[in-house]
Amino acid sequence: MITWMQRHRKYLVITIWISTIAFIGAGFVGWGQYNYGDKAGAVAKVGSISITSAELQKSYSNLFNQYNQLFQGKFDEKQAQQFGLQRQALRQLVNQALVLNLANSYGMIITDEELWNVIKSQPAFAKDGTFDKTIYAETLKQSHLSIKEYEESMKKELLIQKTLFLLSSGAKPIEEKAMLNALGVADKISYKILSPSMISLTPTETELKALWEKNQQKFKTSPSYEVSYVSQKPLSTTPSAKEISDYYDTNRQMLKDASGKVLSLNDAQGTILAALNDKATEKESLRLYIDYKKGALKSGVTAQKATVTAEASPFEPELTKEIMSLNDQKPFLKPRKVGNDYIIVKLDKMSPARAKTYEEAKTDVIALYMSEAKKTKLQELAQNSYKTFSGTATDFLTRKDNAKIAGLSAPEGAEFLSKLFASKQKQGFITLESGNVIMYNVLEQKLLQDKTLADGNAVLKLKGNLLDQGLIKTLESKYPVEIYVEGI
Repeated sequence: MITWMQRHRKYLVITIWISTIAFIGAGFVGWGQYNYGDKAGAVAKVGSISITSAELQKSYSNLFNQYNQLFQGKFDEKQAQQFGLQRQALRQLVNQALVLNLANSYGMIITDEELWNVIKSQPAFAKDGTFDKTIYAETLKQSHLSIKEYEESMKKELLIQKTLFLLSSGAKPIEEKAMLNALGVADKISYKILSPSMISLTPTETELKALWEKNQQKFKTSPSYEVSYVSQKPLSTTPSAKEISDYYDTNRQMLKDASGKVLSLNDAQGTILAALNDKATEKESLRLYIDYKKGALKSGVTAQKATVTAEASPFEPELTKEIMSLNDQKPFLKPRKVGNDYIIVKLDKMSPARAKTYEEAKTDVIALYMSEAKKTKLQELAQNSYKTFSGTATDFLTRKDNAKIAGLSAPEGAEFLSKLFASKQKQGFITLESGNVIMYNVLEQKLLQDKTLADGNAVLKLKGNLLDQGLIKTLESKYPVEIYVEGI
């Protein structure tokens, strides 16, 4: 294996395209409506590895949070759709699964010792600088992760990193020298933005029906789930002084004021009582769960009914996705906290996705038609105009000047400059993920005095991009990629 890896090492370097496991404080972000395929429980399969909807959601959430930081907290779902975050999230998971297939084919594993060495080094799990199992369990619980779930995810993450590490090679001096000119270049350009909003179209009924007939599998209803659920209301208990003291001793590192100082037992009383009451409520909800499974609900406990789909649900997005993973073999969902209550959900009936009629799908058909037709019209317009257009002239731009291009957001600017500096054409046009097309003409070019642009990190980043261009394509030919999610 090592011989094979070293022979192909230019395609695999340690890069940060692998998303880290965001298990503490990560916001949950949903992406709204999409159409499901026919494979229950998975959104894709790569070789022997299935990609679950939960993994896709986590990948999407991580990407969303990265963009949101870049936009200083002003990134929203509409922009996420424009930048194709759903597609990026799925592509990221597919790439990871391809590397995992490779690792599995050579019998690579992460040992328990390797896993624990990493876990024990995490500051979030430490008390006074030393790993603490109680803090470890409590931290994961507060992040809505089981220990098993976290450790399985961590093992997968480490296996990907281990595989890439075995193929890695640092930036060599000769590579840095060769990159000095390539990365130490600035371009002065003239450019013009072509936006889909510039195109006005009025599709005919015949055109729409033809598109619907051609793409019927893209227009499906979401599966619907008829469920029953019972709730456990919060309990108010009277814990003993010992119970309060024991809880404080066990969790004191988690009981801090706004400045980070550990609260005294007296100051933490209110928080401790609330936690103990919640613990008692959760325990009682587990008894209710057992009664519900046995069909032995106590007198006065009545189950409520609800219908759940991806578009409409009375529950929060995270719980909705869990409900949509239920099936006839596993119809019950263990107690989940909703507000201050705990609820137990039972699947009564699942209606699978079906193809929409033309009338049901018409709104979606129009949207698809407009998107495809405008993209085609913009490409034609750019092709006919890029050699003669009159645009806006810039100062000298480097790869880092993504915020200096008027009319483009920072991510769009970064995407444009990346593609511009990779192009060998003096004139041309570039299509962005957002749908905008940028015509450009390189007016002047110069070498920069500051050679730090071509440091080792830049070389490694550029080499890392070869992963998609080389190895990933090779792995895709070896491990079939099946996508079960429509519309991404």
